[in-house]
Amino acid sequence: ASLGMWQLDRARQKTQLQDSIDAMAERTPLTARELAALGEPSSALHRRVSLSGHWVSDATLFLDNRQMLGRTGFFVVTPLRLQDQGQVVLVQRGWVPRDFQDRARVPLVPTPPGTVRVEGRLAALMPLSVVQTDDTSDGLLRNWPVADTGVHKHHGYAFQWFGLCALAGFLFVWFQIISPRRRQRPHVSDT
Repeated sequence: ASLGMWQLDRARQKTQLQDSIDAMAERTPLTARELAALGEPSSALHRRVSLSGHWVSDATLFLDNRQMLGRTGFFVVTPLRLQDQGQVVLVQRGWVPRDFQDRARVPLVPTPPGTVRVEGRLAALMPLSVVQTDDTSDGLLRNWPVADTGVHKHHGYAFQWFGLCALAGFLFVWFQIISPRRRQRPHVSDT
């Protein structure tokens, strides 16, 4: 029973965390100036951003073996040099499929020159990155998973623990109280 109560407490904590994530996502987007002024960047995780800058395309990274829509490919990560700030932010731009004919080849990803505008949300990656969410018609998929704290699994675990607790209680009553009394009861004979 105490393990069931513990799972319910974990579910309550995760619900509060999910509420905090949802509240951050509802706030107005941060600008480059506001992002640069953050004392602790992790305090703004999951907050939306609207940034302008220039891609540092020669520093694009391809994170291998990433899944999207049940397929294997790459997450494309490109630094964005923020306009008027000089600060650089990593942007998780999207996903591209892997070439299974030549596994060493990375796909060609269009990276426009000049000033670009990026809409997204802040995510944890060295120590902060932007997960791009706007559609720029660049061929990258952006079906990012929604931040989910897994509250439902704690409810399921709590149900299991309470079920085991009820089963143990039933078995105790059956074998310690009911069954011994049934054996002690005199049997009426048919004679």
